[in-house]
Amino acid sequence: MTFTHAEDFTTRPTLEGHFGMSASTHWLATASAQAVLERGGNAFDAAVAGAFVLHVVEPHLNGPGGDMTGLFVTAEDPSHPTVLMGQGPAPAAATLEHYTGLGLDRVPGAGALAAAVPAAVDAWLLLLRDHGTWDLADVLAFAIDYAENGHPVVPRVPATIRTVKELFETHWPTSAQHWMPDGEIPKPGQIITNRPYAQVLRELIEAGSDTSSREERIDAARQQWKTGKVARVAADFVTTSHRHSDGGDYAGVITAEDFASFSAGYEDAVSIEFRGYTIAKIGPWGQGPVLLQTLKILDGFEDHRLDPGTELGAHTILEALKLAMADRDTYYADGQVPLETLLSDDYAAQRRQLISEEASLEFRPGDIPGMKKVLPLLEEADGGSGSAFGGGEPTVSRDGETKGDTCHIDVVDRWGNMISATPSGGWLQSSPTIPELGFPLGTRLQMNWLDPESPSALQPGRRPRTTLTPTLVFKDGQPVMALGTPGGDQQDQWQLLFLLRYLVGGHTPQQAIDAPALHTTALPSSFWPRQWTPGGAVVEDRLGEEVISGLEHRGHRITHAGDWTLGRLSCVTRDPATGRLQAAANPRQAQGYAAGR
Repeated sequence: MTFTHAEDFTTRPTLEGHFGMSASTHWLATASAQAVLERGGNAFDAAVAGAFVLHVVEPHLNGPGGDMTGLFVTAEDPSHPTVLMGQGPAPAAATLEHYTGLGLDRVPGAGALAAAVPAAVDAWLLLLRDHGTWDLADVLAFAIDYAENGHPVVPRVPATIRTVKELFETHWPTSAQHWMPDGEIPKPGQIITNRPYAQVLRELIEAGSDTSSREERIDAARQQWKTGKVARVAADFVTTSHRHSDGGDYAGVITAEDFASFSAGYEDAVSIEFRGYTIAKIGPWGQGPVLLQTLKILDGFEDHRLDPGTELGAHTILEALKLAMADRDTYYADGQVPLETLLSDDYAAQRRQLISEEASLEFRPGDIPGMKKVLPLLEEADGGSGSAFGGGEPTVSRDGETKGDTCHIDVVDRWGNMISATPSGGWLQSSPTIPELGFPLGTRLQMNWLDPESPSALQPGRRPRTTLTPTLVFKDGQPVMALGTPGGDQQDQWQLLFLLRYLVGGHTPQQAIDAPALHTTALPSSFWPRQWTPGGAVVEDRLGEEVISGLEHRGHRITHAGDWTLGRLSCVTRDPATGRLQAAANPRQAQGYAAGR
């Protein structure tokens, strides 16, 4: 069948070719990745080059002090999706006793107390070493160029700085000095640089200058990152108390030893079958299985109930998402999670029966035999509106509220290597900028609870339950699509809409990205102050007055987000039979682009 909006005007064509495709949330990262492909690099060389560029050109959305998760397949082993695990754990001194002893009831959303061990850089270097072909210096040349010589700043960067201007000037002077030179907020399109970070990258390259092989040079850079200047300077810097998002002043707890003890790694993906396709995700230490659970629930409905562009379809999707999200916030964690039960046909059938004709206003996790059900803190958002635009990765300060977000990149090459990756954290507004490094630490620990009974309670050495959740799609054991989006709690929700429209509804990739989006806020936010909106649903107005009114009549508490505000999806595809490649990217905010030939 063909879903609604499939024939609507699209903002740009779905790109097609056979050589290679790149798509990301910023055109310079896409261009850099594609340049690597054009010069003979593979998809992994290209993705790493693009990712380091994202550190520079989207500093409000990710940074070297943050984290990432990726999913990839190699041309040599195309049926085996692998997780690139770039999520650092809580530092050794990040104990419940320390945080509650400071009078905290939640991990702050901004400030170094919320910093997990930075993991993105080590993960990208690991991927380059094991599956890339280029030397480190060549891959980092793009990011060094933009950091050293400058790039035109996108409008959202000055807008973000403006929201935290008072915080920077009053409490985070190093951030003010770095991001507001001469006391002025940069103007959109102004050329800005980050020369301290360029120097950090040069030093990673120099660390391996005396080694003989490509792999040894990359290993030397990884060691330099974990035990050299970055670790030493960052650990020393956060020993000084500074303002956090709750209004208190605290020192961070991360140490140089925490940096040295972490290594990124690989894990097997988790997958299900849906309508003849295999959908692969990261495990329940992230929110990836939310998409899988929701698809399992929806798989029991006829196609017409899966159309997000109709009242019945949108209602059904929202209700299924609420059920999966309730399980996420009750059972998911870096530990023992009953995933076999959560993804079973029987459990999906039980959950499906809970979907009625009316919007549920309850938080309804399932009952898992042998598992203790510990509910998260359920505090309703002020005014009941939640995060209207689903900003994604918010850090909120009493000295100036802002909504951060995330980045995404997808690459496929002519040989069949494919990767989907979501870098995030370490935003310019997450904690004070470290002057010698040119970036701050991240805030991923805000996803941990300070309730010792919670499966995702804060614990040294444990990974926070991240929201970063890329996706790979397979057909007959062969990879056919890599996709993802920024958006925090909305990431799997927006990807769900895309997959339903593409796999079931007859949309092209670009049509599926351009079509009107929606999501539920009836879940405890993963981000400080971690509130929820019972029955909350955020919609793009392009969904149509009739559909939106119908949802309201069913009891959904609607927030209107405007016409083009939700979702920043990108994707690449490959037809294994012909080698035909496609790519598409989000037009919202006029920043994401795809490229290829």
